[in-house]
Amino acid sequence: MTPRRSGRRKTFKHTPRKSNNLPLAIGLLTIIVVVIAAVYVFNMNNSGESNTPAGKILLQTSMGDIIIQLRDDKPITTNNFKNLVQQGIYDGIIFHRVIYGFVVQGGDPTGTGYGDPSIPNIQDEIDDNNHNEYGTVAMANSGEPNSGSSQFFINLDDNSEIVYEDGSTFDGTYTVFGTVISGMNVVNEISDVATDENYKPLIDVRIISAEIIS
Repeated sequence: MTPRRSGRRKTFKHTPRKSNNLPLAIGLLTIIVVVIAAVYVFNMNNSGESNTPAGKILLQTSMGDIIIQLRDDKPITTNNFKNLVQQGIYDGIIFHRVIYGFVVQGGDPTGTGYGDPSIPNIQDEIDDNNHNEYGTVAMANSGEPNSGSSQFFINLDDNSEIVYEDGSTFDGTYTVFGTVISGMNVVNEISDVATDENYKPLIDVRIISAEIIS
């Protein structure tokens, strides 16, 4: 027999089930809290590096003022430079090496180029964005890795093109940590002074004072 269909339509009523979303919500909330805490701790630990504006340095020299914008992506070199400025290391010292069309170099309290052994060396910060272009400021060193200290130089040309006989490059040797944003005319005037056979100016060109201005 063929079953007869009732004229009445059956309606399915879904029985409400108890919600299981509460444990899931608590778990998600816990994860969010942990992530926020981790980010906070990370920022606190790195507050002296990339999260702190690098700032500017004013060099008052015997030939005029020079303002350097520091880079915040080179925290080791930038913070070392700022610390030395705050300690007064650069006040009263000379530019001991001036090579026209190449570099103007200073930062040695002894004025000899040999450096002050009481000032610790720092690590290099060489990366793909390290270019010794005209007007940039770089950390001088002995030519050996991680031998920078207090001496720095201002590039008077695009020295990124320099390649040494052993295949090493200028950019791969000297960490660029700033750019002259005012007073490059003063730097060029310094580069014009007469020097001896060791490129030391015959008349002292001094950094009268160095200070952080922002």
